[in-house]
Amino acid sequence: MIILRELSLRRGSRLLLEHAAVTIQPGQRLALIGANGSGKSSLFALLLGKLAADAGEIEGMNGLRLAHMAQEVESTDLPAGEYVLRGDEALARLRDDIARLEDAGDYAATAPLHSAMEAMDGYSAERRVQRLLQGLGFAGDAFDRPVSDFSGGWRIRLNLARALMAPSDLLLLDEPTNHLDLDATLWLQQWLQRYPGTLLMISHDRDFIDATCERILHIEHQALNAYKGNYSDFERLRAERLANQQATYEKQQQRIAQIDDFVRRFRYKATKARQAQSRLKELERMQKVAPAHLDSAFSFSFPAPDKSSDPLLRLDEANLGYGDTAVLRRVELQLRPGSRYGLLGKNGAGKSTLLKSLVGELPLLAGSRQPGEHCRIGYFHQQTLESLDLAASAALHVQRLSPEAREQEVLDFLGGFNFRGDAATAAIRPFSGGEKARLALALVVWQKPNLLVLDEPTNHLDLDMRNAMEMALQDYPGALILVSHDRHMLRNTCDELLLVHDGVVEEYRDDLRAYERWVLSSYGAGAGDTDAGERTPAAADERGNRRSQRQQAAAAREQLRPIKQAIKRIERDMGAAEAAIAALREELADPALYDGDNKQRVTELTQREGALQQQLETLEAEWLAQQEALEELG
Repeated sequence: MIILRELSLRRGSRLLLEHAAVTIQPGQRLALIGANGSGKSSLFALLLGKLAADAGEIEGMNGLRLAHMAQEVESTDLPAGEYVLRGDEALARLRDDIARLEDAGDYAATAPLHSAMEAMDGYSAERRVQRLLQGLGFAGDAFDRPVSDFSGGWRIRLNLARALMAPSDLLLLDEPTNHLDLDATLWLQQWLQRYPGTLLMISHDRDFIDATCERILHIEHQALNAYKGNYSDFERLRAERLANQQATYEKQQQRIAQIDDFVRRFRYKATKARQAQSRLKELERMQKVAPAHLDSAFSFSFPAPDKSSDPLLRLDEANLGYGDTAVLRRVELQLRPGSRYGLLGKNGAGKSTLLKSLVGELPLLAGSRQPGEHCRIGYFHQQTLESLDLAASAALHVQRLSPEAREQEVLDFLGGFNFRGDAATAAIRPFSGGEKARLALALVVWQKPNLLVLDEPTNHLDLDMRNAMEMALQDYPGALILVSHDRHMLRNTCDELLLVHDGVVEEYRDDLRAYERWVLSSYGAGAGDTDAGERTPAAADERGNRRSQRQQAAAAREQLRPIKQAIKRIERDMGAAEAAIAALREELADPALYDGDNKQRVTELTQREGALQQQLETLEAEWLAQQEALEELG
């Protein structure tokens, strides 16, 4: 049992936690959540002994076997397999001792060590490492490749594998899905569900939390609040707590106002002075309740593109790849305004190859790429962060894109991404990964693209920013093609799914939950040993008629597409009409309007309101008709 007692923690002059108290039972699975910078990683550092608390104490850590996922990217020539295996420090020492004695020819002395190896299942260690690497998406030759061969994101995966390799009673994972694709995320989800120890995990992936955790620790306003259940339960319970807090706050404010009024009126009257002093003491004893607020620091939207084309971009009979090697063959894809595609597929299947080919970074090996006359692409990928100028401010990054933009316009825009004050005007060198990701996304939004190509855009983003991004994408009028391990993001922003596998890109005819079930069952069945032809969600005997099925599906999509687009247009028009009616009614409710000679103005406003109301009714009728048509065809 781990107990945090009245814990307070500062970083420099900033208070992160105050009087935090929580008890963690053995075997519990907890998610630690909160906005970026709220103190989650500092709490981890405290548990790891890298920081000392300013007040309070932690009990129950002595004697615990602790494993954690290091965030530092180590460069070493050690083979990846050996690097991961050394996560089990006791096993690594034993292997080193055996190797040393065998090199010295002292084979008799190795006998008890071999017995110890047998007892700790050490002879299966390399096989276990291979399974970890395979599950996390590494290629088959990764075991023997030096760690220094891998990029930063892949080294973080090696750190994760190393943490999973370590026998532990307490496992600390800091954003474990940040550098994983969806398939590897699902594999890790299944691994953690079987983990027998105590899990404490920092994550901003709500579906991943729902699947792996049974309790939430939430840092907010320097307080650590515990909630039973997963993230979905947390959202409901937090809303209830905040509603109660707000009611208590309002009641307390009413009582404070009553006391203040009583003291002000009777403090200096001899007959009431004692009662006034009693009220003042009540005020001093009162534990102040803070007002509840759920304001997000982020508020942005994708501005409507200046122009568009239909289609925006198409690939015809396209072979995609590198040099003379085609990774994907005969790709047919048409992106139109309103298209919303989510890309699925195992690591290395070709998702990034497809995106690079779509945006024109990778020349086609065969076939054609045809952008529309007004196609304007906004492309976000992890390398975008590396291209940021660390010596420049966030505002300067925007001004370089639009030198004619007014300074206040730029600052207002950046404020929607929570870059305010010095965060907008000072050099970005000290920015965290999350802040850089936010800035890179802001630069994409600023350019008013009508085709968004997003490759893992949620890495490093906290839940508030992810929610804001989801809402913005839902209202985005252009085309979207998205690769993400965040299933909540995929479900809430994409209408159609494409599966990249075995050198082809095809429509995935089921939903995301079916894909999750297939991936998880393939891991459970040891899919690595099955025939490659059977490793796709579609059964092997369907291959013969896939082409005709794709053609039928494409025809069905073409029938549905104009209906879906009409529904979106009508919904936008309905929203505009409702907003205009609300503005007119607000003006008509102003008593000043009826003073003096404003009769003509009142008549105009009333007629305008009536016309808008009639327009809204017509739009509602159109919306119902389109919904019925969609249901009939769907």
